This record gives sequence, structure tokens and C-alpha cells, in this order.
Amino acid sequence: MLPKVARTIRTPAVAAIVEDRIGRHGQISPTEKRPYVVWQVVSGQAYDNLSAAPGGDFTTVQIDCYHPTDAGVEQLAKAVRDALDAVLIVNRVAINNVDPDTKLYRIGLEADFIDQR
Repeated sequence: MLPKVARTIRTPAVAAIVEDRIGRHGQISPTEKRPYVVWQVVSGQAYDNLSAAPGGDFTTVQIDCYHPTDAGVEQLAKAVRDALDAVLIVNRVAINNVDPDTKLYRIGLEADFIDQR
């Protein structure tokens, strides 16, 4: 239940927008330059069976894109979505708003990672 989120979404298109500003656990330093992407595990389920240890995991991850402009956050979210699509990870928009704390535009995607152990 430890998916390789940052490695999956760190494509040239995403890096062109956020460089290496991709943070785990939904956090990034308040002094960090904007825009950025953060992610966190929402839920996880092992593929349990009775005869052996689980062979894999199904993990839902929320990936939040933050940008100072509406057009910019849309471009960033599309780049993240394209990165997920390229490796066949099912994803969907879960949040689309202006964050009340940061005043940044935010689009949150949920992505379903299926990993073998």
C-alpha cells in the first residue's frame, strides 16, 4: 500500500510546471515556491487470500494540484492526468476549488494504484 506516486507523475510535462515540487502526505513547505503538487493515501486494501500473504494492493491516492491561476491549475491537472493515463492508472477529478487557506486554485484527482508486492 505504498504506491510510487511521485515517480509516476514526475513526467517532463509535470516537471516543466512544478519542477520537483511534489510532496507526500498532502504537505509541502509553506515557503516553497508555487505551483506544486501534493499527494496522500486515501484508502488501501490488500488482495487477501487464505493460503498465502497478499500478492498485491489496491490503493486510492488523492493528488492535489495547486497553482496561482485558474488556467495554470487546469494545465497542471491535465499534465498529471496524462501521466496517470500513460501507465493505465484509473483517475477522476474529486476537487475543483480555490483553497481557502492558500488562496491558490486547486484541482484534486483520485487515482487507483494496483501494485504487486
